[in-house]
Amino acid sequence: MLTENEVRGMPLNEKLRLMEMIWDNIHHAAESFESPDWHRSELEATEERRKAGLEIPMDWNEAKQKLLKR
Repeated sequence: MLTENEVRGMPLNEKLRLMEMIWDNIHHAAESFESPDWHRSELEATEERRKAGLEIPMDWNEAKQKLLKR
């Protein structure tokens, strides 16, 4: 396994190639991954709150700015 220092010492093109390999590996592994039941329940509850007007969706930039102001 590569250490953080080894990765830091790699040229950019090698880092990008390594990232692509890792992403491909994660992507293929994710196809066989099942979300836990609690996750589906939480998503459904969030959707119900959204439909009831209790949750207002926002884009990532807006959410990030709101969090940074805390």
